[in-house]
Amino acid sequence: MSVMVTKGAPETGSAPISSHVRGYLDRVRGGDVGALPAILGLVVLCTIFTILRPAFLSEGNFANLFTQGAAVTVIAMGLVFVLLLGEIDLSAGFASGVCAAVLAVLLTNHGWPWYWAVVASLVTGAGIGLVLGVLVAKLGIPSFVVTLAAFLAFQGIVLMLMNEGSNISIRDDTILAVANKNVSPALGWLMLAVGLAGYAAVQLWQARGRVSRGLTADPISLIAIRVAAVAVIAGVAVYVLNQERSRNAIVVSLKGVPIVVPLIVVLLIGWTFVLRRTAYGRHIYAVGGNREASRRAGINVDRIRISAFMICSTMAAVGGVIAASRANSVDPNTGGSNVLLYAVGAAVIGGTSLFGGKGRVLDAVLGGAVVAVIDNGMGLMGYSAGVKYVVTGLVLLLAAGVDALSRKRAAATGLR
Repeated sequence: MSVMVTKGAPETGSAPISSHVRGYLDRVRGGDVGALPAILGLVVLCTIFTILRPAFLSEGNFANLFTQGAAVTVIAMGLVFVLLLGEIDLSAGFASGVCAAVLAVLLTNHGWPWYWAVVASLVTGAGIGLVLGVLVAKLGIPSFVVTLAAFLAFQGIVLMLMNEGSNISIRDDTILAVANKNVSPALGWLMLAVGLAGYAAVQLWQARGRVSRGLTADPISLIAIRVAAVAVIAGVAVYVLNQERSRNAIVVSLKGVPIVVPLIVVLLIGWTFVLRRTAYGRHIYAVGGNREASRRAGINVDRIRISAFMICSTMAAVGGVIAASRANSVDPNTGGSNVLLYAVGAAVIGGTSLFGGKGRVLDAVLGGAVVAVIDNGMGLMGYSAGVKYVVTGLVLLLAAGVDALSRKRAAATGLR
């Protein structure tokens, strides 16, 4: 029985789904687990908290999970670039605090328009990253020492900007809307439809490109399964978020996807494209995998390292803006406390390696979700902050252990 295949269709030169499944299982057995532990952990945690506290998956708490973990997730996205190089940035938390303080001072004390204040905040973040990157790449000071020094210094800078401990309120409606307002239900469905169409188009375009180069491509059936899975997960999320969450809808209506969600999605898509589809992204992975080999291949290693720190600090600035929006103010503790620990933990828990060369921006989102679920779920169960820290620390240690073991397994099987 013959089967007709349309000329040029991605199905040509594609392997059956069964071979893709076997290949994935072989990679997992070989140590390439990727984000699988984070996904399984997220499913297990959500199941446990839902059973113990059914209110965990209520419409209101579901929306709160997104806004609660947004700032940490965005900072973790930037940290992925530094971690991919095998470096660390211990100052990212307080760097976000400095940038948030700049935003608040310009908005409230000097009356700047919100867009110029945001630009100034982002420029401050990029400048911080430039200084850190130059100290690490050009002077050869270990990133741990440089960013630890910056961690201490930025606390002092925040205090000086805050007049040694004052609190600056944010009154600009646009900034406050970032973490406190929602898009309309109709717009939420429209964004979902556009996003799914774009995702499907990219998948088909990639498959067609591989076929045109004579390479094995994913079959149409596998692409359809991926798109359907994303559609179901995202569709359920949009449906739940579009439900009325206000206790008194007559006074004020509260429904729709939080504005911060599409912001994170845009950042995720943009940085994923940079890492996976540009020469710069390939250079990041190359330098993280073998710095000396990259240098001999003609890659400007110093420039790559400096730019990674600039991206990290700029994303910290975005996280600072989100944190200021959610708190409606900026104080000397903005960006402090557990922000850095949670951000680094989010990246590592999601699957980014501490040894460099392995990771994705998506890891930060998945890890940020795990951290937010732990913090939120244990809060609903009435556990103290101390217990939350202990559990989060154990999860981080487990993720780092999985990373170390998977690297050993990969080296033993010849996958790395």
